[in-house]
Amino acid sequence: MTVQPGTVPAEVLEEEVVRYATRGQTAVITLNRPRYRNAQNSAVTYALDAAFLRAVSDDEVAVIVLAGEGEHFCAGHDIGTPGRDIDKSFDRKAVIWWDHVNKEGADSRYAREMEVYLGMCRRWRELPKPTIAMVQGACIAGGLMLAWVCDLIIASDDAFFADPVVRMGIPGVEYFAHPWVLGPRFAKEMLFTGDRFTAARAYELGMVSRVVPRAELAATAFALADKIAAMPRFGLALAKRAVNQCEDQMGLRNGMDSVFGLHHVAHAHNAETGADSLAGMDARSMKAAGGSGGSSPRASMKKASG
Repeated sequence: MTVQPGTVPAEVLEEEVVRYATRGQTAVITLNRPRYRNAQNSAVTYALDAAFLRAVSDDEVAVIVLAGEGEHFCAGHDIGTPGRDIDKSFDRKAVIWWDHVNKEGADSRYAREMEVYLGMCRRWRELPKPTIAMVQGACIAGGLMLAWVCDLIIASDDAFFADPVVRMGIPGVEYFAHPWVLGPRFAKEMLFTGDRFTAARAYELGMVSRVVPRAELAATAFALADKIAAMPRFGLALAKRAVNQCEDQMGLRNGMDSVFGLHHVAHAHNAETGADSLAGMDARSMKAAGGSGGSSPRASMKKASG
C-alpha cells in the first residue's frame, strides 16, 4: 500500500488501522480506529483489501471474521478525522480507471468512489472463502457496506443500523444492496426516514443471522466459523458463488450500477446548487438532524469524498 505524504499527520499514516490475526482456521480482520468509531478512510479500505487477500492466500484459513475494535463496528466513511485522506493516492486495486487526485468535480468523485467504495465492496463480496461480520454498536452507512459484503452477520443485541444519507439528498450509500438485504418496503422506510433500526429488527428482516448479548458476540461468531471451517473448502467456495450468482440474476449488480449513477447525480447537484457535494452537511449536522446513528463529529456515517 502506498500513501503519498501531505496533509495527513505522520503519526496517523503510521497507525495500524486494520489488525490481522488467526484463530485456528479463522482469520480475524479488525478495524482499528476505535477513537473514531472505526470510520473508514482510504487507508482503512486498502488495509482491509490487503488483509482479505492475505486470508484468501493462506491455505490454513478457511473462514474470515470481520470485526471492529471498541464500542462500535463502524460509524461510516470518514469526513473529518485527522486521518482524512481524500486527496491521497493509493495503488488502485478494484477498477481500471485513472487516479482521482488532481482531477476536478465529478471526474474526481466518480473515480474515487468507483474504486474505494463500489469497486472494493464488490471485490470483497466475491472472496472465495466464507466471511462473517461481527457487529456491535453502530453500523452506519459505510459500515453497512462492510457488513453487507459478508456472507453472514452476527450482531450484538445493542447493535444498530442506519443509512441516513438521504439527508444529504443522496439516495443511499454506494454499495446499494438495500432492496436485496432488506426487501423493497423496508429499504424505502430506512432511506425515507434515515432512522436507525435495531439488531432485533434486522434479524426479523433476515439481514442478520443471529443476535446475541454483546458478551457472547465473539464466542458465537467464532463457534460458527469453526463449524463452517469443517466443511470442504471448494464446496464452500462453490456454494457461495452459487448464491451470489443468483443474487446477481435477481438484479443486484445491475441495480447497483444504476443507483451508483443516481448517487453521483446527487453529488453533482449538491455541488452545483450548494456549498459542496454533501449538501454542506457533516457528521455534527447529520447528528443534529437525527441521523447520526451514534457517530461523532469526527466519525461520520457518510464519506469524505464529495
